[in-house]
Amino acid sequence: MASRQTFALPALTAMVVGSMVGAGIFSLPQTFGRVAGGLAAFIAWAIAGGGMLMLALVFQTLARKKPELDVGVYAYARAGFGNYPGFLSALGYWTVGCLGNVSYWVLIKSTLGSVFPVFGDGNTIAAVAVSSIGIWSFHFMILRGVKQASTLNTIVTIAKIIPILVFIAIVAFAFDAPTFAENLGGGPGFEAVGLGAQVRGTMLVTVFVFVGIEGASVYSRYARRRSDVGLATILGFLGVLGLLVLVTMLSYGVLLRPDLAALRNPSMAGVLEAVVGRWGAVFVSVGLIISVLGAYLAWSLLAAEVLFSAAKMESMPAFLARENRNAVPSAALWLTNGLVQTFLIATLFAEEAFILAVKLTSSMILLPYLLTAAYALKLAIKEDGTLVKERGGDLVVALLATLYAVGLIFAGGLQYLLLALIIYAFGTALFIITQIERKNRVFTKAEGGIFAIISSGAALALWGLLSGYIRI
Repeated sequence: MASRQTFALPALTAMVVGSMVGAGIFSLPQTFGRVAGGLAAFIAWAIAGGGMLMLALVFQTLARKKPELDVGVYAYARAGFGNYPGFLSALGYWTVGCLGNVSYWVLIKSTLGSVFPVFGDGNTIAAVAVSSIGIWSFHFMILRGVKQASTLNTIVTIAKIIPILVFIAIVAFAFDAPTFAENLGGGPGFEAVGLGAQVRGTMLVTVFVFVGIEGASVYSRYARRRSDVGLATILGFLGVLGLLVLVTMLSYGVLLRPDLAALRNPSMAGVLEAVVGRWGAVFVSVGLIISVLGAYLAWSLLAAEVLFSAAKMESMPAFLARENRNAVPSAALWLTNGLVQTFLIATLFAEEAFILAVKLTSSMILLPYLLTAAYALKLAIKEDGTLVKERGGDLVVALLATLYAVGLIFAGGLQYLLLALIIYAFGTALFIITQIERKNRVFTKAEGGIFAIISSGAALALWGLLSGYIRI
């Protein structure tokens, strides 16, 4: 078996940046322009940035306090709340990786669709066929070794940041203050949309672009020094936050909000084209393809790692703990890419495949984030309910992160929450298999209650889909 490799701080930071900077940043001008004016966008980023900073600090704190817990989101949920909640966190995070990877392929083919109409908006038969070739090409590359894949991820992360920085520099130079001022409230035809509604409309989008903040934590078992895990999380978060805010706010100074809303994704291409001409759109499109392929690589690694580690901790079926001779969790990778392939085929039947993938991804990640923040909150409180004085700062951070995660669940909307419950309900089959395999009682009384709630929500969602009340 291959020797166990380790990642230094730059590689861990690149894992965070690589998993966060993917499809989302390239579609920000259009996705924000559809629902918000400039003022609402600024408020949304202030809320999201503050909330996600608290979450990043939670991951940093937990990496310091609980260095023995590997694979962050799963291990923290299990340690804090038991086997089934831990399983749900692992399942949710794994599904996020799969859904996110589907959104990447859809956006790549949508980008190419402007040149090759056969790809349409990324969800045609031709688009799915070509994307499927890409899925399995990456699959067999990763099977050759995680170290090789992580090195490539670091190179690609650097390469994909360059087009974004060029975009920011050019658009900042072309920034028009009167246009920005007119966009502050949303412009003509947007008067009836309140500021609160505009901010709420952006919440799931902001979650999507921040997913991956826990990348270093998930790969903590590979860290050369445990202290690098928390530092990589903070460094990656702050760098990406700056890019996200600049791309969004500068775009409001180039085109009016209705024009931003009407752009084809990747909408960054349309903004740059408005400034420098057609070459700008081509430049951004090439940057997007590099970025998305890099993010796909990072998320394939992360998703398989969660399944593998959960199986090692006996919360997933034992076969998922198998590694090949290159120390790659091969069984977990096969199951991961099998689900990606299934979701990709399902996009043929979705009206807006990219938007569906974005919002469902964001809904699925909320439970793992909530359980992680709640675990940090639990650590700051003694068993008798009193506070640990020397942990006052940790308490404030954990409380704010928990409140942010709860608020996002309500802000995201009932439709996507119910769709997420379908995945959690059917995915629980893996937990049941595991418990039978280990000759354990399937559910405790509390876990049975949780499963009953999830199953009821899933049944309601299925009824909504069949009756037409929920449309995808």
